[in-house]
Amino acid sequence: MNKLNVVLFLCNWGPHAAFQTLQDQKAPIPEEIRMVRVPCSGRVTRALILKCFEMGADGVLIAGCESGSCRYGTGNSAALTRIDHMRRVLHLLGVGSDRLRWGGFLPDDAPGMMAFLEGFCHDLRRLGKTPIVPPAPAEERPVTEAAVASLLKRHDIYACQDCGKCSSACPLTLTGKPFSPRGLATHLMTGAVNAPEVLNDLWGCITCGLCDDRCPSGVHFPDFIRDLRILHRSGNGPGPEAHGGFFQSLMRTMTSPSLHPNRWEDAADSLEVDPQSPVLFFGGCAPYFDTYFTRFRDVHTEAILHDAIRLLNFFDIRPRVLAEERCCGHDLLWSGDRENFVKLAQLNADSFHAAGIEEIITACPECYHTLTHHYAELGIALPCRVTHLFELADREIAKGAIGFKALGRKATFQDPCRLSRLGKKADLPRKLIGRLALKGFDEMTDRGASALCCGNCAWTGCDRYTKALQLKRLRQAKETGSDLLITACPKCQIHLRCAMEDPFHGNDLAMDMMDLTSLLAKTIQWE
Repeated sequence: MNKLNVVLFLCNWGPHAAFQTLQDQKAPIPEEIRMVRVPCSGRVTRALILKCFEMGADGVLIAGCESGSCRYGTGNSAALTRIDHMRRVLHLLGVGSDRLRWGGFLPDDAPGMMAFLEGFCHDLRRLGKTPIVPPAPAEERPVTEAAVASLLKRHDIYACQDCGKCSSACPLTLTGKPFSPRGLATHLMTGAVNAPEVLNDLWGCITCGLCDDRCPSGVHFPDFIRDLRILHRSGNGPGPEAHGGFFQSLMRTMTSPSLHPNRWEDAADSLEVDPQSPVLFFGGCAPYFDTYFTRFRDVHTEAILHDAIRLLNFFDIRPRVLAEERCCGHDLLWSGDRENFVKLAQLNADSFHAAGIEEIITACPECYHTLTHHYAELGIALPCRVTHLFELADREIAKGAIGFKALGRKATFQDPCRLSRLGKKADLPRKLIGRLALKGFDEMTDRGASALCCGNCAWTGCDRYTKALQLKRLRQAKETGSDLLITACPKCQIHLRCAMEDPFHGNDLAMDMMDLTSLLAKTIQWE
């Protein structure tokens, strides 16, 4: 049996004194233990816990102060909350919640510390190694002028007319951020491939595609940024990832073939699914989002998936769901990790093929864009067609005899970048909104192909400027006089709800939010 690896995060105060006593006594501390001393157990983030498992840990222990003795007052409660969240994530991943454990200790409790360590290692030996395969060390490839020149040529960046329309349309530039697509292109064309300005702009871009929409030369800047990130990541390492890189780590763990996630175990019993159906509903990352962002205002993105299946059931479609569904990999690719994206994509394609899937239906615009575009671009062949739920709903509703219950709300709509702009389907959700029995519908100032992004993509570049963009978007929504903001992307909900937590402006900008999928499912009826 391979040796097990256990990471012990040890609070600097009471627990460390107890552990040090064991060391002074030359106690037989289990050989699996690798101790990491931290200022407080409350400083151990969810991203740090997940990173341990990604890099090969078979178990993680967090030793904090005994209840009521935390030097910082709330360290214990913060740690326990995060551990609850992470046990849930580990269970969903198929790693097992029993591989993460907490203990509270006073300085003189060396016997309790020893029992804690021995008990966990005993239980872990029964569980064995995790199914996660640690990623191989990436081959470092320096970012050279020749490599960047090849990218510039491939994406036709030399066609830039230096007109400035991209910068004048960029929502980040308009918030005051020193960022310019044109400036980035100019720096690269003059050979400054590793300049600080280049790195700042590279990872600051939200890849919303507004510059692409306005460029008279047809330069597709988001794809260029994506490939440039892949190049720079191979030479300079990952960029600034939001939330400590939690979601990138999450997706990298899913590249382990032996992992068996428990993806759909919380699906409501009322949902009608067929385990033999050739039509698959692909959900995405919503259960992980809800677990991570549970502290935000009413984040329940998994409910969107359940409502999507209810809508399919209304159309007499009983889709299949894969219990071991993995993420599509969107955030890995757009944060520069092409190697692990390809691994994850291939596992997904193989599972679709093994299940005999003929059609994939998804309600997530990022999943839809990734499955329909990026898999094929990187040589991952899917054995089926991919349909966005809105396309199917529009087709079925057009057959007639379908209406919607009256909803006494005035609404406005937040466009998802991957569907409305990059996918060029801005009219599709509006056709469905037009069928709803709303009290009124009014568009925001920036809408459709010109809509403002929710402020972030692929969990990179989150800063005060993206927060300013979110606040600006909420102000536009409020200016319509609407009392309901309709969304069509789980990340739009998360980011805009995050902005509503702003201590200075949040209460003025708070408004009800509902995904279009849920709105359709809750009001549709036969006439």
